[in-house]
Amino acid sequence: MKKNLEYSAGTVSKMYRFLFNEREFQNAKTMIFAIEEINNNSNLLPGVSLGYKMYDACTSIHLSIKRALAPLNEPGEQPNQTCSRITPLHAVIGMSSTSYTQAVASVFQPFQIPQISYFSTCGCLSDKTKYPTLLRTVSSDFHQSRALAQLVKYFGWNWVGTVRTDNDYGNDGVAAFAQAAQEEGICIEYSVAITNGMTRQNYIKLITLIKQASAKVVLAFLPAVDMKAFLDQLVLENATGLQWVGNLSWMTKRLPVNIEYFKILGGAIGMALPNAIIPGLREYLLNVNPYRDAYSKEFWETTFACSLNTTDSLKVNKCTGSENLRNVNSEYTDEKEFRVPNCIYKAVYAVAHALHNLYTCKTDAISFLNFTTMYGDHVYFDVNGDPEPRYEIINWQQGEGGLIKYVTVGTYDPSSPQGQQIKMNNVPKSVCTESCVPGTRKAARKGQPVCCFDCIPCAEDEINALYCLPCPPDYKPNDQRNKCILKDIEFLSFGEIMGSLLVVISLFGACITMFIILVFFYYRDTPVVRANNSEISFLLLFSLSLCFLCSLTFIGQPSDWSCMLRHTAFGITFALCISCILAKTIVVLMAFRATLPGNNIMKWFGPSQQRLSVASFTLMQVLICLLWLILSPPFPYKNFKYYKERIILECDLGSSVAFYSVLGYIGFLSAICFILAFLARNLPDNFNEAKFITFSMLIFCAVWISFIPAYISSPGKYTVAVEIFAILASSFGLLFCIFAPKCYVIIFKPYKNTKKHLMGKMPSKSLVDVSMSATNLVSNGNNVYFSVT
Repeated sequence: MKKNLEYSAGTVSKMYRFLFNEREFQNAKTMIFAIEEINNNSNLLPGVSLGYKMYDACTSIHLSIKRALAPLNEPGEQPNQTCSRITPLHAVIGMSSTSYTQAVASVFQPFQIPQISYFSTCGCLSDKTKYPTLLRTVSSDFHQSRALAQLVKYFGWNWVGTVRTDNDYGNDGVAAFAQAAQEEGICIEYSVAITNGMTRQNYIKLITLIKQASAKVVLAFLPAVDMKAFLDQLVLENATGLQWVGNLSWMTKRLPVNIEYFKILGGAIGMALPNAIIPGLREYLLNVNPYRDAYSKEFWETTFACSLNTTDSLKVNKCTGSENLRNVNSEYTDEKEFRVPNCIYKAVYAVAHALHNLYTCKTDAISFLNFTTMYGDHVYFDVNGDPEPRYEIINWQQGEGGLIKYVTVGTYDPSSPQGQQIKMNNVPKSVCTESCVPGTRKAARKGQPVCCFDCIPCAEDEINALYCLPCPPDYKPNDQRNKCILKDIEFLSFGEIMGSLLVVISLFGACITMFIILVFFYYRDTPVVRANNSEISFLLLFSLSLCFLCSLTFIGQPSDWSCMLRHTAFGITFALCISCILAKTIVVLMAFRATLPGNNIMKWFGPSQQRLSVASFTLMQVLICLLWLILSPPFPYKNFKYYKERIILECDLGSSVAFYSVLGYIGFLSAICFILAFLARNLPDNFNEAKFITFSMLIFCAVWISFIPAYISSPGKYTVAVEIFAILASSFGLLFCIFAPKCYVIIFKPYKNTKKHLMGKMPSKSLVDVSMSATNLVSNGNNVYFSVT
């Protein structure tokens, strides 16, 4: 059994602290995480622990070869007495760069030690005659170049330029792209190379060529380091207006916050390795012990800009070692970019599965491995030692604070049928300003191109296109504010609760009125009915039933006929009702005036005169209504004033003067009736109903006086509801005040409904202060008169 061993090749000098590579440190920690996870797995290599040695090549091929020779020249580790033999080196994981991988492979090939690279993508490494022991967990650039060619074709770009690094990585990648581009019908206008140590003047010549070329789509097949240097020169030369297509080396490389970078590469599109979520890795990366080794210490001091050494200058911030990495936003802590760590994780597990096969006496070599990771990734190697090629398509978009967002907009899978290998989620965007959201319009920014604009909110009743367009009066904007739709029409309908309730109350009032009519007809020969002018009483009850029923004309969708009917029916029925009450009041008052000696006033107000007065009073209202209907009748009207999102369909009065004339005439009749009833309030109880008429007129006038301000101030359908309420309230007031006492006597006190009872309560003194020896009530038909003896 071999314990874990971790060796570092020394610390980096403090003068180079700013060169600390967080991404490579993340890669190293990922390898350690995978090894520790395997050692804690009882199903993989049970009873065996993997050890490791880790070296830093320090970006030097010479030093990488020297580091590679170290484990071959040193004696094997024997950490404790339980091991009886030296543990040999079983596998090498690395490097991340093609040239470094080639150099290290030349060291280990003679010893048949397998090497697994996690980020060297050059197609040249697939040559098994040169690199028989080399495998990779990252796809070959042969597949990436073909993917890039199909991506260019997908967008219809057939005239492009290429920029490459002048080594095997760049030359082989662009050569594979050129071959695939020719097959896809794409032409290459130019192909330029960036050399190591390129001068500023050479950069200017190269960029001038790119800017002057007619091809506006440029493929940059460069390592991340070379791309960063090239990008700085593009910014200096203001090389804007180009569409960049990138390889996976730099497409997900985090750049410093610099708006100038986005001006050059904004909207760039290219390939990237598939991302993965490795359970437990982020938590492991965040739990760094700064005192564990020199690299952890260096990482900690670089991340938090402080020093763990107590002897450093007082001007340097001191680290406590307890700073929180969760609050740090860097390449190291970015869990959204576990693309390369995923390849490292699979490389470590490939070694572990190969050793597991050897320990269990299986003869499967590492190149024939086939397994699935804990999070579901399928891992195997083809005959060239390469994994299954799969890519994500990345688009550069600007995020908050000037950061560049790497948005996955599609995938590339060469195993799919021809023509379906690229699957785009959405078309990449490269815009100065996002399209205006619904409900806003474009407003040009002063001094800026037309692509840059502000979005100004439209008015509530407008939709947006290039400009805010108002909807017609009957229409309103839809929720998306991109078209006009019909407004809802609102009126007091039979189907809604308020309408149904008013209908029930109206019918209830009409039924009570019919019930009273039946009672009066059944008891028509009794003194209470005969003494109260039964003919006028029946006419009054009929008019009250019409008052209740006319309220139904106010409910439902207004039409030409319903609008004319509702107001005229209301005016005429109430005029008839008040005329009957007025006639009854005059009859009672005149009858008692007739008790004066020699007074023949009843001769002038007999049955015919009573009928004529009712007809005359009602006819006046009929004439007013006819003039109203002829000159300016009511009509349906769409009211847009109260609500913007719906239409109130109501009846326009046509003529407010006519409407208030109708109300005024009813008010005039009711006022006269109230005055006369008030004057007759002290007549004998058994022979007049003046006090009941007084109460009914008081209620009637109170209801209609309060109706006017409520009617004016109520919006929409509530105006109609207020008018119906006034009709019903006044009708119930008249019905109950005038007829309820009589029905009570007729039904519940029949002993009072006799001539004897009525005669027994006559007062001894008349209202005119004339002595009377007797007073007899004589009924002649429906007329009531009195004789005094």
